[in-house]
Amino acid sequence: MAGSVHITGLAQFNAAMQGLERDLQRATRVATAHAAHLAEAAIKQMLTTSSHPKGTPTPSAPGDPPSLVTGTLRRSIKVVGPVPAGFGRWVAQVGPTAVYGRVQELGGPVGRGVELPPRPYVQPAYERLVTTGQIGAVYHRAWRTALAAHH
Repeated sequence: MAGSVHITGLAQFNAAMQGLERDLQRATRVATAHAAHLAEAAIKQMLTTSSHPKGTPTPSAPGDPPSLVTGTLRRSIKVVGPVPAGFGRWVAQVGPTAVYGRVQELGGPVGRGVELPPRPYVQPAYERLVTTGQIGAVYHRAWRTALAAHH
């Protein structure tokens, strides 16, 4: 004689899983926004490591962040997002809007045969956040809180 299985509580289980998914999605979005703003602050900090008055020829050393002169580059650091990027994924962009922001970071031609050496400030700021564990901690806290709400 064939046996049968009777499952109860499936609707409640599905509802609980959907709630968990919703809360983890929200936690990931919020953590991504928080991480992006940490990166924004870290980049702006990198842009305050040296300064000189406008019009004086005292640039930072190649490989060091650009010197603060007018503050335009630092003020141009913006966060865009987060926006959904697939199931369980959120993306935020952080960086300069000043037209010369990229050439400062990566180096390159700036006209009249002049080549600007790289003066990275975005990548080192991001790397510091990762290596110190600050970015990971933001996500771990957010997920831990979301999971704890479902115990």
